[in-house]
Amino acid sequence: MEKRLSRLRKRMTEENLEALLISNPINRRYLTGFTGSAGWVLITGDQQYLISDFRYDLQVKEQAPGFTFVRHAGNPFKDVKELMGKAGVKEVAFEQDDLTFRQFKKLEEALDGIRPVAKSGIVEKLREIKEEEELVLMREAAAIADRAFEAVLKEIRPGRTEKEIDLKLEFLMREMGATSSSFATIVASGPRSALPHGVASDRVLEKGDLVTLDFGALYKGYCSDMTRTVALGKLEPKQKEIYDIVLTAQKKAVDALRPGITGKEGDAAARDVIEEQGYGEYFGHTTGHGLGMEVHELPSLSHRSDTPLEPGMVVTVEPGIYLPETGGVRIEDDVLVTKEGHEVFTSSPKELIIID
Repeated sequence: MEKRLSRLRKRMTEENLEALLISNPINRRYLTGFTGSAGWVLITGDQQYLISDFRYDLQVKEQAPGFTFVRHAGNPFKDVKELMGKAGVKEVAFEQDDLTFRQFKKLEEALDGIRPVAKSGIVEKLREIKEEEELVLMREAAAIADRAFEAVLKEIRPGRTEKEIDLKLEFLMREMGATSSSFATIVASGPRSALPHGVASDRVLEKGDLVTLDFGALYKGYCSDMTRTVALGKLEPKQKEIYDIVLTAQKKAVDALRPGITGKEGDAAARDVIEEQGYGEYFGHTTGHGLGMEVHELPSLSHRSDTPLEPGMVVTVEPGIYLPETGGVRIEDDVLVTKEGHEVFTSSPKELIIID
């Protein structure tokens, strides 16, 4: 945690911030290791505090020994004011993307003369570059998802419902060591596979269906996120055509990942393939997103992103084609950008799996 605090203080200096109040629970855990459900982190130039209530006296000491624990009596902002006064600080930055308006008004009232300054993405930018110990956990989260996919293939057959497959995936991932799934699992079959976010329904799987499974494991605070599309029996020519196009696009985008290319270039590597085949209008989302403690974080593989990729960044690569009534295909891997190029964490087969 000392390394992360050092990087944070360097960034605070660059932003001319005297103090930073952290309310986002993911950012709180990233900086402190504290997994409790309530708490505020206050960082100054030379001090770091974790403000919480009596429930976490022992937990803070165990999980965040490098932080001074401050027990609040109902209003943590009063403690922030007192600590700022002792430090002689005149303004404190807060996370504008996390703090509610009601919380902001309470903070503003409690500070009474100390100026609150709205800031965005201070800690999130640090989280873009993963440390080796984070990558170890992410590789295991991906391995759990891979093993669960291999096992759940035995459950996919006509007569089963999407929700039954969803439940089995959740059970398998937990049985294999996951804390939980990292997001609401998507199981979309037949015409519903044309829904990019088709969360599992009561629909019964049928012969001839495309079945898209988008899921991930949460392991010790870190996420995986993978998608595979399988076929229940022989596909129609159009279904097979879009599968082959998506597979080509996905492989090309993965192969393109290396330090220095922008998110826009990573997106184009997949999108150009799909557009050249005449299906551009049926690929409406970005090619990928950052992955880590949250399933969606920085950076992005998007036509709007000029951010160059750097070693240590982990992104998903997930192009898709979604045809109303015909169905949809998406294929997704988790990919680490390395100094030499990239490393793919997810290893499940991508060639079309036909379940007879």
